[in-house]
Amino acid sequence: MALKDGRGPSIWDAFVKIPGEIANNATADVTVDEYHRYKEDVNIMKTMGFDAYRFSISWSRIFPNGTGKVNRKGVAYYNRLINYMLKIGITPYANLYHYDLPEELELQYGGLLNRKVEKAFADYADFCFRTFGDRVKNWMTFNEPRVVAALGYDDGRFAPGRCTKCKEGNSATEPYIVAHHLILSHAAAVQRYRQKYQPTQKGRIGILLDFVWYEALTNSIADQAAAQRSRDFHIGWFLHPIIYGEYPISVQEIVKERLPKFTADEVKMVKGSIDYVGVNQYTAYYVRDQQPNATTLLSYSSDWRAQFVYERRGVPIGPRANSDWLYIVPWGLYKAVTYVKEKYG
Repeated sequence: MALKDGRGPSIWDAFVKIPGEIANNATADVTVDEYHRYKEDVNIMKTMGFDAYRFSISWSRIFPNGTGKVNRKGVAYYNRLINYMLKIGITPYANLYHYDLPEELELQYGGLLNRKVEKAFADYADFCFRTFGDRVKNWMTFNEPRVVAALGYDDGRFAPGRCTKCKEGNSATEPYIVAHHLILSHAAAVQRYRQKYQPTQKGRIGILLDFVWYEALTNSIADQAAAQRSRDFHIGWFLHPIIYGEYPISVQEIVKERLPKFTADEVKMVKGSIDYVGVNQYTAYYVRDQQPNATTLLSYSSDWRAQFVYERRGVPIGPRANSDWLYIVPWGLYKAVTYVKEKYG
């Protein structure tokens, strides 16, 4: 239950209450109710033969205002969940952020648009490492940070609902600022873990990225380049700096002065700041080159200079699922994970 036992509101609690933003004006105040039914959920996993469970810790359930006073009832809940998982033989994989910035930080200083969020997140992560790290040995800092930056600040479909065409926002700059702060927040949390906890707790820490596989529609040089640009602007936007200490060259060349820069000290902190990477791989699209024209709105999405196509010569890329963006493309999964392995080691 969203606000049960002292959890503070997140930006999503505020966003879903805006009329028309969510289908049927649903609020998500009560959904699957794992807060009360966690034993049932974990038992089902065990029955199905699972040996691991990735769950997300809600920042505002631990720190209702994002910083400051700890909500001990929230801590007790995660202790119950972790202990029960271990009791029945399921390994916990804990993710620290799943789209849900504490609303108070959004109100105080603009949330992820402000560099202050880096220390706030690192402090929250530090508390989790200290409190749960004796039992949790697999950590993730962020779930799908690209989605946070793109859907929250480029097209406004996700909280906090900012974009050029929205009430507030700038799709040409804000996604890149937010992504930069997310990368720095990730690296700062990893630095805390490695310096203070990893030597004794013997765990590992990574990040969880989403990735659609982009296949060139034709063998033309333009379409091949568009497919690679799409990979760079999607998974490369985050993974390239984390592995190599800089944004992909294609991103740098297109975004230019709108792209924040890492200082030399930040490069040292960011580069190599994962022990492993998780990939959420959903689907695949064909891609063809689409260069901007005089009427193109400057934005993160238009910076890709690519158009998604869902069929080739009249044949769909795969069976369409219930979501309008989702196609079942098994070969896309193989190509995506192979790409990550070969390009990023």
